[in-house]
Formats: sequence, structure tokens, C-alpha cells
Amino acid sequence: QVHLIESGGGLVETGDSLRLSCVAFGGPFEAYVMAWFRQAPGKEREFVAQIGWLGQLTYYEDSVKGRFAISRDNDKQTVYLQMNSLKPGDTAVYYCAASDYRGIFRPVTEPEFGYWGQGTQVTVSS
Repeated sequence: QVHLIESGGGLVETGDSLRLSCVAFGGPFEAYVMAWFRQAPGKEREFVAQIGWLGQLTYYEDSVKGRFAISRDNDKQTVYLQMNSLKPGDTAVYYCAASDYRGIFRPVTEPEFGYWGQGTQVTVSS
């Protein structure tokens, strides 16, 4: 079992950067595929980025490729989301998630993520 706590959200302007952090309590942290999802007002929650157990493998949602970077520090039990060139369309509550999926690294579906943080608000003004 793992407990996730996100931080780093805030109000920024278009073009600014933010770095989200998610600390995991419990573990072992390296056993989990980690991901970030987001949910904008009135919309379904959507996948943003995923990172494998040792941090070498990643997947990104198309609209954030080249702007966002997911990383992890297993010693600190923390996963990060560096967000650059932010746009108003990035406004959402961002959630950290952990999956105990095992196997060939592939995009892990949302139902396979069994552990979720409480979310952190990111608001990008135009």
C-alpha cells in the first residue's frame, strides 16, 4: 500500500513553468509505475504522463509532449512533473497515481492505477 501527496500547484501565466511533486509513503516506491493525470472543470480525468520503475521509460499525452517532463527519484520516493510553456488549456487539478503493474512496459490504463493522491490545482491565466 502507498499513500501519495502532491504539491507544487499554483496560479501562473501563459508561458510560465511549474514543477509538481508527489511524495509516496509506503512502498517500496520502485515497485510502482507512476503517472500524472489531470481533470479540468467539467471534463473527464485524462492521462498526462507515465514513468517506469527505474525512470528510463516514459509515455506522454500528445498535447504535452515537448512541454512536460516526468521524472522520479526512487531514493526520495518522489515523482515530478516539470511543466513548461504552460497554456490556459493546462488548467486542471493534477493527480499523482501509482500502479503495481508488472510486465512489459506499456501505457497503463487508468483503472490499473490503484493509488491516487488528493490532487493539486494548476491554473494558467491568459
